Amino acid sequence: MPLIIGITGSIASGKGAVCETLKKFGAIHGDADKIVHALYEPGKPAYYRIIKAFGNEIIQPDEFIDRKKLGTKVFGKPEAMKLLTSSIGNISEAIHNTILNWRNTLPENGIGVMEAVNLIEAGYSQWTDVTWLVACNEKNALPRLMKRNNFSEGEALQRISSQKTWQERESASDLLIMNNESITKLTRKVTEEFNSLYECYKNKNIEPSRYIEWQKNNSD
Repeated sequence: MPLIIGITGSIASGKGAVCETLKKFGAIHGDADKIVHALYEPGKPAYYRIIKAFGNEIIQPDEFIDRKKLGTKVFGKPEAMKLLTSSIGNISEAIHNTILNWRNTLPENGIGVMEAVNLIEAGYSQWTDVTWLVACNEKNALPRLMKRNNFSEGEALQRISSQKTWQERESASDLLIMNNESITKLTRKVTEEFNSLYECYKNKNIEPSRYIEWQKNNSD
């Protein structure tokens, strides 16, 4: 069976940089955001449900939904976020099917990496072998997000404050990667941790994920 690694962490924490490093080891990468975005492309049922819920002003000239405008309507607003999630449809099924496809098609020594902000909360971690949590201080995340997404400080703070802290996710994670320094140090850390994990994987000696116990303790 291939090795499936779940990567989670708040926005602008460095998840993408971690995944880029893992891709250099031959990992196939799945981005939950992109999987979700594909569910509401023009012409798909979720596209019309979202427009009905949030209005025509979120439509771009190319007919695609403007995710930045949509984001301003839902981030930090639990009820609006719940409405968006229900409008999109069965997100879990799409994520699960992606991972199942990896399990069935990747070679025995293959590696799959699923990246998702809500990997833990949404239950996607139950389908991965390990969960890695990437974290950084807000003072580092804020300028990264402003530069990457062309956000104002207020917009960036809204996105960051709407998400869970890394401390809330740590108990469900198998590895915490702090990303407050250089990309070189991050790459070195990820490389070391991957080599250690892959050695355990080859020897069939991976410990059960901490997520399993966390899920039992936090199930309704």
